[in-house]
Amino acid sequence: SAAGAAPGDLRTQLAEWALHEAELLGLTGRGALASYARELLAGTDDGPTEGELEAAASRAADGLAPLLPEPVDHILLQADLTAVAPGPLVRPLAAMLGVLADVESKGGATVYRFTPASVRRGLDAGRTASDIHAFLAAHSRTPVPQPLSYLVDDVARRHGRMRVGAASSYVRCDDDALLTEITADKRSAALQLRLLAPTVLASALPPDQLLLKLREMGYAPAAESAEGDVLIARPDAHRTPPRTPPDPVPDGPPVPDAALLNAAVRAVRAGDHAATAEHKEHRSSRAARQAGKLPKAPADAGGTLPRTDSAETIATMRSAVESGDALWIGYVNADGAGSQRVIAPVRVEGGFVTAYDHTADEVRTYPLHRITGVAELAGP
Repeated sequence: SAAGAAPGDLRTQLAEWALHEAELLGLTGRGALASYARELLAGTDDGPTEGELEAAASRAADGLAPLLPEPVDHILLQADLTAVAPGPLVRPLAAMLGVLADVESKGGATVYRFTPASVRRGLDAGRTASDIHAFLAAHSRTPVPQPLSYLVDDVARRHGRMRVGAASSYVRCDDDALLTEITADKRSAALQLRLLAPTVLASALPPDQLLLKLREMGYAPAAESAEGDVLIARPDAHRTPPRTPPDPVPDGPPVPDAALLNAAVRAVRAGDHAATAEHKEHRSSRAARQAGKLPKAPADAGGTLPRTDSAETIATMRSAVESGDALWIGYVNADGAGSQRVIAPVRVEGGFVTAYDHTADEVRTYPLHRITGVAELAGP
């Protein structure tokens, strides 16, 4: 019992749902239990057994039978393409009539109407015109009206004249004798060919497979497009694989590693000496001056940019990387302004030199083509 339970309690809701369903099924009315439904209360508190359920259902059906109309096994056909069911129809009759006709109205008697669409529905379900005529004659208490017979025959005559199906590919040939030869060949059994017209065969195989199989049988078919144009097959082009792009050259200075950090520390310790020491004249500059090609260097060469060729510059840079010596270089920036710098080279590669710049007190990377020349620092 749900007495005393809260309105929103689950037990209360379950009880309300059960009572509502019982009323929909006709087991109760106005809150009272129907007489035939009392037979369904048989059983113990543990629940009825399967045999008890079957016996209770049989007794309930016997008690309900006098209250329900007997199912009828016939209909009344009328000239206006309708059929009247004078009562509830037996199940096979109701199922067949529901396919052949549409329900127009319900009440004490159900009215069905036959239409071209409903008759076509019966033909689509596999019935023939003869089957429909026999069904109507067997279950109608009145003669089958001529308008209904004409409707069935007219729809059946037009039904299926146009067919819709699926085909993966087709074979078309103006010579129907050649198509007959293909279908008669035992090797064509795997092609699943079907003659659609004297000059057209349909197949369940894809077009490329059908083309290959026909060529293996000794025929010379050609592929065609959806518009009927012959497709031209071109041999596969053999292209060389793309070249692997080179590793990009970094724009800025590289990530400091152990060698770079050690060189920076070594250069810092020698910074005081490098900043105050005089630089030695390079061998190429000295030879050129002795040959009279360069003017004599002034006593204070601090404002003069060293001049060496690119080969001497790179060689001196690499030697300084190995020895750890500092160099005096001339450098021209992007604006064309020249300056002198004291650097301790760490790495020379890719047209750049990475070095500790004593002038700027930091590690920098310089393009080699902007270095006018190098000079070794004079000893103490």
